Amino acid sequence: MPVTTLASYTIERVEVLRTDGTVDEALMPGLSAEQITGLYGHMVLTRQFDDRMFKLQRQGRLGTFPRVTGQEGAHMGAAFALRPDDWLVPAFRETGALLLRGLGMSQLLQYWGGDERGAAFPASLRTLPISIPVGTHMLHAVGIAWAMKQKGERVAVLTIFGEGATSEGDFNEAMNMAAVFEVPVVFLCQNNQYAISLPYGRQTAAATVAQKAVAYGMPGVQVDGNDVFAVYRVVAEALERARSGGGPTLIEAHTYRVTDHTTSDDARRYRSEEEVQEWRERDPIERLALYMKQAGLLDEEKETQMRVDADERVALAVADFEAIPPPGMEEIFAHVYAEITPALAEQKAESVSRLAGRG
Repeated sequence: MPVTTLASYTIERVEVLRTDGTVDEALMPGLSAEQITGLYGHMVLTRQFDDRMFKLQRQGRLGTFPRVTGQEGAHMGAAFALRPDDWLVPAFRETGALLLRGLGMSQLLQYWGGDERGAAFPASLRTLPISIPVGTHMLHAVGIAWAMKQKGERVAVLTIFGEGATSEGDFNEAMNMAAVFEVPVVFLCQNNQYAISLPYGRQTAAATVAQKAVAYGMPGVQVDGNDVFAVYRVVAEALERARSGGGPTLIEAHTYRVTDHTTSDDARRYRSEEEVQEWRERDPIERLALYMKQAGLLDEEKETQMRVDADERVALAVADFEAIPPPGMEEIFAHVYAEITPALAEQKAESVSRLAGRG
């Protein structure tokens, strides 16, 4: 019998904004000057917020959390492409995306401060709570997308995760079901080169994460994750394709985690400062600032003022967070089920009674 080729594929990489601030005009997305300025402002706010959170953690005023510095272009460029009626299903390193969706900084601080009331996001945001378990939330995203399709809502779901999650069974199950049922979901992998201390080359033998899409029968593309214009363009196209019935897409945002995995990690133990510095030179915020200055949208005075304004907003959010009264004991029973079960109601009554007796 002859040997025939059953399938062949190529994986594209999309880049729009160069490190010197110039762009490929043919690929430049149709963003207005106001939108670009607004996106830059959100990125600056996220960077300042991330820095302040780190200081709060070191002062013992906040719990362990994952920093996002250096990855603003990837998750914020993607979130900027969402419509208000779309859904966002995040992992745990999407601070900027959550702020873009309208979540308050004080509520996000409340969550990372260990107060689970901070995880009760407003239903109007169509955004699921932060997911700490690696990869499990992708299945939730597919379920929501399937439900939206069944209801006839012309919306899309964006779920974001790291490259380490692609080694989990949940990733494979979510990808397979999404493709088979052609649900309107976009998978965005923030490939930041390390799953805690494990480098990408030890995570998978695949040259790209994007090519994993081929096996499931959906489009896959890699994008420069530190190029906010490229991320926005590719995600916007994928979301619109999903809304129009074109099914799911896997997008690999090639980026880098310039900080530690979390505030309890020390990345100096497994990577070199030379490597980190090389990626710092591709900083997504600085790259966007260069473009804006060349386009007449930003100057030194405005740049400084935006940082000052961001710092003031962050300071107010911290004050609001630290003014929130601590949760009462009964709160541990309040958010387990939509309606409290008889067993939990009994435990709650007993606990309240014991506390009253001690008082």
